[in-house]
Amino acid sequence: MSELHDIAARVVAQAQGGEEIEAYAARGTDTEIRVYEGEIESLSTATSAGIGIRVLLPGPDGARVGVASAGSLDPDVIAHALASARENATFASPDPMVIFASPDGVTPAAVDLVDPAAHLVTVDEKIALVKAVESAARSGDARIRSVDNADYGDSRSEMALVSTTGISATAERTSAFLSVATLAGSADETQTGSGFSIGRGPGALDPEAAARDAVERSVRMLGATKGRSIRTTVVFDPRVTSTILGVLSGALSGDAVGRGRSFFEGHLGEAVAVDGFTLVDDPTDLRAYGASALDGEGLACRRNVLIDGGLLRQFVYDTVSARRAGVSSTGSAARGGLAGSPGAGCRALVLTPGDRSAEELLSDVGEGLYVQSITGVHSGVSTVSGDFSVGAEGLMIRDGRLAEPIREVTVASTFQKMLMSIVGIGADLTWLPGVAAGQTVAIGDMQVSGT
Repeated sequence: MSELHDIAARVVAQAQGGEEIEAYAARGTDTEIRVYEGEIESLSTATSAGIGIRVLLPGPDGARVGVASAGSLDPDVIAHALASARENATFASPDPMVIFASPDGVTPAAVDLVDPAAHLVTVDEKIALVKAVESAARSGDARIRSVDNADYGDSRSEMALVSTTGISATAERTSAFLSVATLAGSADETQTGSGFSIGRGPGALDPEAAARDAVERSVRMLGATKGRSIRTTVVFDPRVTSTILGVLSGALSGDAVGRGRSFFEGHLGEAVAVDGFTLVDDPTDLRAYGASALDGEGLACRRNVLIDGGLLRQFVYDTVSARRAGVSSTGSAARGGLAGSPGAGCRALVLTPGDRSAEELLSDVGEGLYVQSITGVHSGVSTVSGDFSVGAEGLMIRDGRLAEPIREVTVASTFQKMLMSIVGIGADLTWLPGVAAGQTVAIGDMQVSGT
């Protein structure tokens, strides 16, 4: 076992009386590089380590849980965190549903998230990557005025989770990214666009592809005007679809459903989307950015079919939300960091691709709006009521092709209606950072508000 596992196990071994302890230890190293006009603007490498401890005190009215964390693995600091967790537990309100996860017999999938060559890449080679993406973006089109920023980042992290209930887990992962933002236009007009490339390590990054995406997104918006108000079919590009599915994932949390904070509440087994809509959360798929063998409680992640052919089949649960609902955990506990307790959430949502390319979908739509970016998601979208209203920019679709650019419009509907109004799902499945992959999706009868 790893050193982190030994540290977590020593904490758990200090359980007293009837108390239960869970220790989550983690550490990682991150590198960030920014280049501007071919020169290094900033470069940093940081290493962090810490531990999160939960102590559960059983009682006649339910368990009390205390939580404490520390940004160090020093033995004295850990001892103080354990003492704080114990003290915090005495002040917590009892809850008869709160327990710690126990092994459920599901074997973790063989999910290798480490690029074995990542540590062999030198700092100079990383700098060369970010310089390459900036250079490619600058030379990608004569209408590019400048590159706003070009960034490289990578990380290597490991964790260990041990509890008195029998959980004993370790995991490790590496990741890397390139991103670039371009400014296109003249003194009278500026349009922005961004592109990126992600992978398990630097060797998987593609500077040319990232730059090409940024250039295209900025240049094709030149001359954009405020669109007029219409009801029409809206086609979302893969990035926007990924964002929308990420928000939708909140309504598929068993915890949200149990608290009455999901518009899916009460609709299990019912048709909530068109027949061709199948949505799966599968962290065991290595292609997913959020892939993982283990969830935030140390249980095996698994493939969960949430919506199957338009029918709502299940929600995702951690141990506590599952107990409240009278079901079993789906291996979907997520942690926001060392502090706090895990909660139910999706990691790797995938909408089953259709059989049409993005170009074929545009041809099928004929007339509509193609949206390449949205704003105001957190303020204009509610997974409680299902309301959906966001700012958008993109291009009009005329005769099945992209036409004039449009900005400063609002696209509105409800999730309930949108899921039932999907007229096309693209075959262009795109793996993106975040909890959801994306692809081109066309939704009919949406309100576009402009002039």
